[in-house]
Amino acid sequence: MAMAPTEKVILGSIAFAIFWVLAVFPSVPFMPIGRTAGSLLGANLMVLFRVLTPDEAYAAIDLPILGLLFGTMVVSIYLERADMFKYLGKLLAWKSKGDKDLLCRICLVSAISSAFFTNDTCCVVLTEFVLKIARQQNLPPHPFLLALASSANIGSSATPIGNPQNLVIAVLSKITFGRFLFGIFPAMLVGVVVNAVLLLCMYWKVLSVQKDVENVEIELVSDEEVVSHRFSPATMSHVVNSLNSQEQSVDSMNSNSQINHADTLSENEIKKGLNGGFDSSRNSNASTEAANDGSLQMWDKNVSSKTVDGCEDQKFTSYEEKQFFSKKWRRLIWKICVYLVTIGMLISLLMGMNMSWTAITAALALVVLDFKDARACLEKVSYSLLIFFCGMFITVDGFNRTGIPSAFWTFMEPYAKIDHAGGIAVLAVVILVLSNLASNVPTVLLLGVRVGASAAAISAASEKKAWLILAWVSTVAGNLSLLGSAANLIVCEQARRAQPLGYNLTFWTHLKFGVPSTLIVTAIGLTLIRA
Repeated sequence: MAMAPTEKVILGSIAFAIFWVLAVFPSVPFMPIGRTAGSLLGANLMVLFRVLTPDEAYAAIDLPILGLLFGTMVVSIYLERADMFKYLGKLLAWKSKGDKDLLCRICLVSAISSAFFTNDTCCVVLTEFVLKIARQQNLPPHPFLLALASSANIGSSATPIGNPQNLVIAVLSKITFGRFLFGIFPAMLVGVVVNAVLLLCMYWKVLSVQKDVENVEIELVSDEEVVSHRFSPATMSHVVNSLNSQEQSVDSMNSNSQINHADTLSENEIKKGLNGGFDSSRNSNASTEAANDGSLQMWDKNVSSKTVDGCEDQKFTSYEEKQFFSKKWRRLIWKICVYLVTIGMLISLLMGMNMSWTAITAALALVVLDFKDARACLEKVSYSLLIFFCGMFITVDGFNRTGIPSAFWTFMEPYAKIDHAGGIAVLAVVILVLSNLASNVPTVLLLGVRVGASAAAISAASEKKAWLILAWVSTVAGNLSLLGSAANLIVCEQARRAQPLGYNLTFWTHLKFGVPSTLIVTAIGLTLIRA
């Protein structure tokens, strides 16, 4: 593509530069409007500067990607309501054999869960849980937080639904879910193992000393509290400031919170609450309130207040027990249905069905199965992320029309051919650098089609491999620094704001591990990717 007129090149570059600054540094002092508003500002400037016409701007928005993103977010929300992430958290603490075993478990669980539920969601719901376990065992939190973030990024590379850039690559390249998975899975698996080994080597001495290196007096958390931890609502937002809304409990979503609380009560506690509440209203004609925290309210119009022999008490208790267990079984069946729908979605994706409509269909199936107003769940979808993508699509398309990305790739293409090892290395370095400068999703949008077209001139298999290399490197590149991916920022922010267990994961702490891990894992993974 030839360079555009000088005026359009300058104005388009200014619009893209404003978008880039606000996307990478969403709270800059001179314009602290955040990433989402920054992407819309960049898109608007592209139209105002006449780099794009309004119709071209609307056409630049990729609806299949937005549909796939929306569908996976809704499915993740229902999975969290069905306690999927709570069970993953329990898996971390189940029969743990020490600090190093815990570190390896975190690496494995976060990698697998992020591959199917996105890396951002995994980090949102597991960060506080990991922090509590570390504090419970009086261990420094930063090795475990690094394990969570870095493994989530590596694990998310294995599937098209693992992270936003993979969504873009899957739609643009038309690579099926199964081919994507089997092409990158070996690299992902070895990458997670290598990443865990690097963590163990770097923090072996720290983990061997049962002492908090920060010397902060922390009240240890009981096993019961760790197991019963309630996760905040799942979200995939790239806007760190939006994490403020994620502290609300998922149980406030609907009346199922009463059932969740009732699950923790024993049968004796229920009977005790019922009998105590009934005795307190023996001289009235109305109702009774039972116990513990007011979560179970009982009413029986057929019970006489003049009963003295206790027979009616037993009938009353028996009726409420039946109601309680009936609700419990209904919730269990609903949870099983949620898991079955999710498995069905994954099977459909593996069969090569349209990814966007498959995800949307699964989301709507869960809405129907819930059999209640879906507004509470749909409100938890990160619409700010969808808007961010819309603005980014327009801004990147405008920057592409300036001709600068094409000129850059024309210069680099002769050195980045993937038919030899040197070319693959050059391509990986370009993707790695751009992913940390311009962020991974814009990098994929800027280079994806060009890299694919260049490789297609070699062979069809080379084209597929080029797309998979782009997915692998742009994803693992997020581990280089704290600003490299949204997952890193989510872990950092969630850990800092966790009360009373807050911990500040610094930029330099992350960089000290991120640089060697990223370079080694990326290099090893490149040798294992197959088209």
